[in-house]
Amino acid sequence: MAATAERLILASASTARAHLLRAAGVDFTVEPAAIDESGLKSVARRRGDSAIACASALAAEKACMVSHRHPGALVIGADQILAVGEEWFDKPADLAEARAQLRALRGRIHRLETASIVMRDGVPLWHATSSPEMHMRRFSDAFLDAYVAAEGERLLGSVGAYCLEGRGVQLFSRISGDHFAVLGLPLIELLGFLRERGMLLT
Repeated sequence: MAATAERLILASASTARAHLLRAAGVDFTVEPAAIDESGLKSVARRRGDSAIACASALAAEKACMVSHRHPGALVIGADQILAVGEEWFDKPADLAEARAQLRALRGRIHRLETASIVMRDGVPLWHATSSPEMHMRRFSDAFLDAYVAAEGERLLGSVGAYCLEGRGVQLFSRISGDHFAVLGLPLIELLGFLRERGMLLT
């Protein structure tokens, strides 16, 4: 079956998500959605929402905002929250915060609560979640200092202050779950939806 020509938009500023789609041969454009993530997370915490429920709501908010600007287009929204028990972590504001965050995660297991949704004209067509478990090893302060110095500002673009595609893999003793979800997108499931939609060759 030939692929259809529906327009596909990624409502995310994440270079990692864009790279995953591009490497998989998906034709799309990028239009990040400017939503109040901090405010929405605060509301979710007050309601007692789980991290995965909050990630799903944020993904839907992003997709909905961009969807209304582009009638007829399919819009991908995605979000990810790092959770340790009931504690949630955000992207660090500076390198000092990144270092403190990594020290807090050291020797512990955290989850990357990852959600993605596809909308058309504000209507959800597909949704998937994944919760990879990340076992961070008990690295030394010397390793931590060398890691932060080597990675620098790159750490500020990740919710975990690490990039698994680079030196960040050295932080872990074990990773359980979907590799693509770790990078921010349940890609296999999304590709399946796009094939069912006729946007990829079957």
